[in-house]
Formats: sequence, C-alpha cells, structure tokens
Amino acid sequence: MKLLQRHEELGISDQIDYDKFYLYSIITHSTAIEGSTVTEVEAQLLFDEGITSSKRTLVEQMMNLDLKAAYDYGRKWIGRHEPITVDWLITLAGKVMARTGSEYHTIGGDFSAARGELRKLNVTAGVGGRSYMSYLKVPSKLAAFCEELNKRRQALDVTDVATIYDLSFWAHFELVSIHPWADGNGRTSRLLMNLLQWEFGVLPTKVLKEDKAEYIQALIDTREQENIDIFLDHMVRYHCQHLAADIEHFVKSMAEEMVDKGALQKKMVDKWSIKPSLAEKMVDILQMMEDKDTITTEELISYFGFTATTAKRYLRQLTDFGYLEAHGGNKNRTYSKSKRFGSQKENQ
Repeated sequence: MKLLQRHEELGISDQIDYDKFYLYSIITHSTAIEGSTVTEVEAQLLFDEGITSSKRTLVEQMMNLDLKAAYDYGRKWIGRHEPITVDWLITLAGKVMARTGSEYHTIGGDFSAARGELRKLNVTAGVGGRSYMSYLKVPSKLAAFCEELNKRRQALDVTDVATIYDLSFWAHFELVSIHPWADGNGRTSRLLMNLLQWEFGVLPTKVLKEDKAEYIQALIDTREQENIDIFLDHMVRYHCQHLAADIEHFVKSMAEEMVDKGALQKKMVDKWSIKPSLAEKMVDILQMMEDKDTITTEELISYFGFTATTAKRYLRQLTDFGYLEAHGGNKNRTYSKSKRFGSQKENQ
C-alpha cells in the first residue's frame, strides 16, 4: 500500500502515454512467457506503426497482435461490469488465439483454438508434468468458476485495494488450473487478472519474463499443497518489486529532467553549440525550436551534425519528457512544441 501511495503521489500514471506503454509491456512479457522473443520496442513499432521485425518469426508477432486485440476488447467490455460467462471467456480466448490457434480433430470431437472453443482432449503440464482435469469436466468447472467469480465481484469492497488484488490473483489461478483450452491458457488467465484490476481501478500486475521460472513454480506449489496463499503471496511480492522498480526509474528520470529544467532557464545565446552533457544538448535543440513550429530528424542532423541514431534518441527523449509531440509515421515523422514547452518559456 505504501508503494502504491508513493506511485500515485509521484504522478507516474499521469505521464504522457503511460497507460499505453504499460499495456505494451504487459503484452510483451505475457507472450514472452509463452515463447515469444519480440521486445517491447519491437512491439511498440508493430502496434503503432505496423512495422514488423525481420528478426522475429511471423507467429511471434501475430501472438502479440492477437493479445493486444484481446486486451483492447476486454478493457472495453469489463468497463460495463456485466456478468462474466463461459461464452464470454470463450470469446476472449478466441481473440487471444485468433491468428495462431490450431484446429483439432480428436476422439472427443473437433474444436478450434482460434475460436476459443473448449478443449476436447486431455493435457498435461509438460513432459512428466501433472495432468489437468479431464476435458469432460471443463464445461461444468468453468461454469462454476464464473458463478463464484461473479459473486465475489458483486460482494467486493471497491475501496479495499488488497482485496481487489486478491480477487484478481485468485481468478488467474483458478482459470489457469481449470485449463479450459488446448492453448493460450496462460495468456488468457493473465488477461482476466488484469481486466479485473482495471475494472476496479487498481494498477495492473505484470508478470515479467524474468519471473517465469518462479511464477510457474508458484502455480505448481499452490496446486500441490492446495494452498491459494502461496500464489497470492507470490503475486503480491512481485507486484511490489515491479512497483519499486518503476518508482526508482521514474525518480531517476525526474532528477535528469530537473537538470534539463535548470538548463532551460539559462540565458539564450546566439551561437548554437554542442555541449558535453545530455541535458545541455537537449536544451540546444529546444532553443533551436524557439522560432520553429515543427522539426524533423533530418533538420537536426543537418543543423548539429548528429548521426541519425543520436538525433532520433534526443527527439524521443524530449518527447518522453513532454516537451515535444511526435506526429506521423516512422518515415515522415515530425515533432512540434508541446504545451509544456510553452510553459517552460513562460517560466523563463
């Protein structure tokens, strides 16, 4: 609770595009747990610009596109606070697996993972792993899960943040333990967890790819010992670690920005120079833009003699700090002054 309070006091969630990039991070790590090697930067280019990476397989990139579509759909739906049903979970799973789901032809019958249809075969958790419940039990177990989840949602004290997280972690564990689908169970269960967190207004939990081994072990230990507290404690601990890391990163970034603000208040000079510190270089760029409406990477390269990589990095950092706004696609992108740029000029 102290970490959440500190996170809110710092206004971390109020940063420009914070919600978008936080979502992209959740998606990238969720697919990475299932084998995707797409990075957060590659995911951003894929989602925002439609630019694919030649370093990644088509399947990996489709996994990320599908999961983003599922999150976009789910966030709109959960905001209506309607009952969660088996049919809705099937729709959600279908969006998660839309482009990568397979068609199955089994003794139990035919079904499509791409449409989110419930499995009609038995599965185990890897070679030598524990078998999940029989597929014949899945429909009734899933219906019972939805009934219990809706009861808990209705009875929830929306002011009790800890209880909201406990509900979301419980739902995550229960759904992935039922294992209703032949594929996509992990992604769909983490998605449901995040949707419940969004529904009740708390910061969504990330499961980072670096946490994969301990995360899976926590699921196993919880099942074997039949003790949900194991998984709840694990998820709370990692959520706290990720919050602390975000706070540390933000405070460090703000310290760098304060250097930038101090430099902005210096007396303007007629001759542009490339100064040694990062902050001063970015100030030079902002001073250059005093009499310009927009700027491009090429203009920056020509004016200061930067390399293309350096120019793009400075423009991206100034955009992250909120002094510039980016417009257009990757090939014809321009940058304009933001309101923050104007307020800094007034402060001078």
